[in-house]
Amino acid sequence: MNPTILLIFVIAYFGILLGVAWYTSRKSDNNSFFIGNKNSNWMLVAFGMIGTSLSGVTFVSVPGGVGSGNFYYFQVVLGYLLGYLVIAFVLLPLYYKLNLTSIYTYLEKRYGVTAYKVGAAFFILSRTIGATARLYLVINILQLFILDKMGIPFFVTAIVILLMILLYTFEGGVKTIIYTDTLQTTGMLVGLVACIFVIIKSLGIDFSTALQLMNDKGYTKVFNTDYKAGSFFLKHILGGMFIAIAMTGLDQEMMQKNISVKTLKDSQKNMLTFASVLILVNFLFLFLGGILYLYASSKGIGNVAPDDLFPTIALNSTFGASIGIVFIIALISALFPSVDGAITSLTSSYCIDILKMNKSSLDESEKRKKRLKVHLTFAIIFFLLVLVFKAMNDKLIIDFILKFAGITYGPLLGLFSFGILTKRVLKEKFIWFICILAPTLSLVIDMLSSPEWYEKKLHISLGLSSLSQSCFSGYKIGNELVIINGLLTFVFLFIISKKSSTNNNIYGVS
Repeated sequence: MNPTILLIFVIAYFGILLGVAWYTSRKSDNNSFFIGNKNSNWMLVAFGMIGTSLSGVTFVSVPGGVGSGNFYYFQVVLGYLLGYLVIAFVLLPLYYKLNLTSIYTYLEKRYGVTAYKVGAAFFILSRTIGATARLYLVINILQLFILDKMGIPFFVTAIVILLMILLYTFEGGVKTIIYTDTLQTTGMLVGLVACIFVIIKSLGIDFSTALQLMNDKGYTKVFNTDYKAGSFFLKHILGGMFIAIAMTGLDQEMMQKNISVKTLKDSQKNMLTFASVLILVNFLFLFLGGILYLYASSKGIGNVAPDDLFPTIALNSTFGASIGIVFIIALISALFPSVDGAITSLTSSYCIDILKMNKSSLDESEKRKKRLKVHLTFAIIFFLLVLVFKAMNDKLIIDFILKFAGITYGPLLGLFSFGILTKRVLKEKFIWFICILAPTLSLVIDMLSSPEWYEKKLHISLGLSSLSQSCFSGYKIGNELVIINGLLTFVFLFIISKKSSTNNNIYGVS
């Protein structure tokens, strides 16, 4: 379809976001930017968090993965539900009890300044890489299907999109994002449902018939009982549980929105509502993947990379302009919540955890200047990393994100669980060493388990196939990588710890 028409709709959509940002950021200050003045509506937070959690990766990679992975991803989603229960009834009470602005302040109260900096550093690393991977995926789709046809270079597209995001997050921060995420989640979900109905109608079938056809092809298989496979159901469910705890409950971006709600009770309602809706939405994405493959088969569409299947059908089909417009609006609606929240939370974490701005004697205007500089710096870092991903040209981003999360969130999982479950005191000088050693060992173990994955991504031969077979006998580590990493961190922390001389409570805080 005409790329100019699509671009006009993208610009109009951005204009709406900018209007919302202007309205919500009036009379904003640093407190508004960091935690929304602790006055956010829990229903808006819950709904907006759906868009943040799903992102453009879910919008493209989850449907695309159905062809080779069936509905196995739903096992991870079931694990997410268990993780969200832990967040609601263990972590959120802790954060509200301590009245935290940055959740990593807990590590300072529990262990000292070193652990605090370790936690913030691992969050900054993980969220920066994860968010830019998501950003790259969507920019690349816009580039391939719209902007290449207009002769616009990739780097210009990346700069313009980041400038758009900067414009509506610069002042309001969390206060603004609560509302823009709600708008964008609506756009994404409306687009998802619309695409499902249009494709089903084009196939001349109904919902139940589509499920039956998917079942005949094996797409609807949810539980994998092969214990050696990376997608074995226990690995996916337990891995999903701890990924949710780590990537949501121990993540400043996600918790920044939760703790912006006035009361603990409302924050818990937010988390439980969010978890319930997320299960349904992920099922719809998997269902969409199934009908996309049915459509591709009926039309003879082949040799398309999984991440390119949805945009290929939506933008180069006989559906007409409407489905292409719906797809693009839904795609950027999925993109912006995952990136605007990331830049805002990274700015908050760096300002509070690294620069200690909340304890600074600077006046409000000087703090604002510093915050804006940090915000702009992260946007530049995002731009550079997007160019790196472009050079890598990775085609199944969701695999990379989950793998990287397993490596970088493990130390956070170990630090928080050790603090909550024990009363022991750590030797601070060894914390950095432990939190680097555990993920390094986890990475080595994962490389031994699945050398072919790393060879494919790194484009080099590691020569580990025979060693992998002798050590693991075909067993593939999946989403349990974050559990292995967290356990190693926990064990090593125990080794460098000693009994506490004070009577600490269950959260390890006096």
